[in-house]
Amino acid sequence: MIRTHQLSYQYPAGPLLVFPDVDVPQGAVLLLSGPSGCGKSTWLALVAALLAPTAGTLTVAEQALGTLKNIAADAWRARAIGFLPQKLHLSAALDVQQNLALAQWASGQAEDPARIHAALSALGVQELARRRPSQLSGGQAQRVALARAVLLNPRVILADEPTASLDDEAASDAVGLLLDTARTHGATLVIATHDARVAALIPPGNNGQIGFQPLQLQRNQL
Repeated sequence: MIRTHQLSYQYPAGPLLVFPDVDVPQGAVLLLSGPSGCGKSTWLALVAALLAPTAGTLTVAEQALGTLKNIAADAWRARAIGFLPQKLHLSAALDVQQNLALAQWASGQAEDPARIHAALSALGVQELARRRPSQLSGGQAQRVALARAVLLNPRVILADEPTASLDDEAASDAVGLLLDTARTHGATLVIATHDARVAALIPPGNNGQIGFQPLQLQRNQL
């Protein structure tokens, strides 16, 4: 679940971003829509404990994030959050299996090849385990990155612009993959996008969908 109250964030010398309150049940789908620069990525970073709020309260997966600092925040994020960034950040020096193993090491776990194989198999890319990212198509790389994001069975999956630069068919496949993966893991799914096609790709009422429009953010100077 994700619950916010009077949440805001201000970048140095920037506008104060004031976010609407949300209460997202576990397993629901939350769509953050709006143009680039309206605050979607900032909200994701707050939910992932990559940024600390300027004001307000934020609870994610039963954890009050204001109480987490540094190493504790990193450990919680590795366990609770699966992040699919717009730039997939697969290490070019490592093969697919090693890229997934990094997620296990980051959480303090030993590499578990069986679990990695299961995650890749669930997304239909198990045969790519020994390829380098440079040897993957865009769709294959996205599936590998999603396998890495859900490897540790996160409570929340965050996807930042997952359909950017994709044609209609590929965009539909990407959103369907996110919905299916979140449903399989019982995870709350947050999709942040400026792509107007995405809303139509999420079935009405699907898994408790909640719409959120960051265009309504208040850009007030302190």
